[in-house]
Amino acid sequence: MLAVFIAGCTKTPSAGHAPNNRANHNNGDAYIASSIGDASFLNPILSSDSSSGQINGLIFNGLVKYDRNLAVVGDLAKQWDVSTDGLTITFHLRNNILWHDGMPFTADDVVYTFDQLRNPSVKTPYGSDYELVKNVTAIDSATVRIVYRRPFAPALESWMIGILPKHIFSNAGDFNTHPANRRPVGTGPFMFSEWKTDEKIILIANPRYFDGEPPVSRYVFRIIPDQSVQFLELRNESIDEDSLTPDQWRAYPEFFTQYNKFNYPSFSYTYLGFNLTVPLFADKRMRQAIACAINKQEIIDGVLLGNGRAATGPFPPQSWAYDPSVKDIAYDPARTRALLTTLGWIDTNGDGYLEKSGKTLGFTILTNQGNKMRMLTAEIIQAQLKNVGIKVAVRVLEWSSFVHQFIDKRNFDVVMLGWSLARDPDQYALWHSDQTHEGQYNFMSYKNSMVDKLLEDGRTTFNTHQRKLIYNRIHRILAEDVPCIFLYYPESLVAIHKRFRGPEVAAAGIGWNFQKWWVPAGEIKYKMHYEK
Repeated sequence: MLAVFIAGCTKTPSAGHAPNNRANHNNGDAYIASSIGDASFLNPILSSDSSSGQINGLIFNGLVKYDRNLAVVGDLAKQWDVSTDGLTITFHLRNNILWHDGMPFTADDVVYTFDQLRNPSVKTPYGSDYELVKNVTAIDSATVRIVYRRPFAPALESWMIGILPKHIFSNAGDFNTHPANRRPVGTGPFMFSEWKTDEKIILIANPRYFDGEPPVSRYVFRIIPDQSVQFLELRNESIDEDSLTPDQWRAYPEFFTQYNKFNYPSFSYTYLGFNLTVPLFADKRMRQAIACAINKQEIIDGVLLGNGRAATGPFPPQSWAYDPSVKDIAYDPARTRALLTTLGWIDTNGDGYLEKSGKTLGFTILTNQGNKMRMLTAEIIQAQLKNVGIKVAVRVLEWSSFVHQFIDKRNFDVVMLGWSLARDPDQYALWHSDQTHEGQYNFMSYKNSMVDKLLEDGRTTFNTHQRKLIYNRIHRILAEDVPCIFLYYPESLVAIHKRFRGPEVAAAGIGWNFQKWWVPAGEIKYKMHYEK
């Protein structure tokens, strides 16, 4: 739910534990990353936040993945066949892949993962991607056949989800609270070592990774819940990567002599989302009135310093589903006042705020701690809405509490958040009316029967031109319906320490090849020593 930086021995270690008997390996280095929030689940089918996703992407593999140009290529699967009617995909798995505990990866693990994705007791936000699957069958240990009831356009992309080890989860315990959700066992380039809540997560390189042991020997994910503190750590070279705020990017070039900076359009948007179960926001005219009172350009100039553009809908401009003909809601405080008057809200006591039936027009915006741009944006919106008579409070919450106690529980009036999006434009999970349960992504509780139908058609249509027409129509309806106010499409501003070779901006972002990054021997900062 945040824009994210990275996409995903001789003695067998016990399940979930890092081996402590590797031969000396002094050719690598440690990569110290940072995040404003801790992970929630180190389980790719339970996690719904970007912090968890960043770690899961290094521990687990999907059957397929994107390459640098967003072409779908094999990951755990070496190849696949698609039937002429598009209803059957047969994946042929790579040979001799091992889980981090030394057990072999097989087709049974794929079947087990699918079973959990469709298990109604499992709290996953991704189940809708597998609703059209009729069955998943292990033909043999290295072959999986997936049969769909109807065509599903993003079928291949859906199998980028991390595959889980059946032998770990099927032993005992409730899936949602299983110990492996905190001590994961995967097949990926990095293995779990340690998790100190709200402090750090440590991963180490997998020496038996099928695509080669990563040159980076250790990945340290530090939780630093304030972007200003992160920047101080960057200045001290105690972290190797940071997502910068626009003022940090522009104002302090002298602090980046040891870092390379990368600037590229993020595949994301930031928005102000309404809880549509709150009576105040049930009438579209109220949402439109609030939208007309927000000057997005002031936010882009004052907060982003020009590093972004106004958003008109759920598809960023780089997406083929983006509709450039959709006009943004114009900044028009006069229209706001007219709409609110029509709805019966007037200033009855001269204090500058509107009232109706003895109640002041107002609400609280919730956002997460540590994200400076969101907090500044919320404060600007607070001032802009005050000018039209709306009383707004801003409440900033610690990330984990924000997600699990307020978002998941629908315990909010308005939230300020961002979505980091998949490249396929299917957004069924975000907008379809059957995705409103706890833990699912339609936490604004948006319901529109036409959008439901279009989302269903969009994911079962293979022709790209026809799909584009469908998503363009969704774009237009959401712009008119205003279930949320799409604020801006930000740019990614990233600094990475110069000793790391390999970072490269591509269509897939900057971390698409992280497992191949390396440090020359003479520049290694953190020597890795393992006891024999």
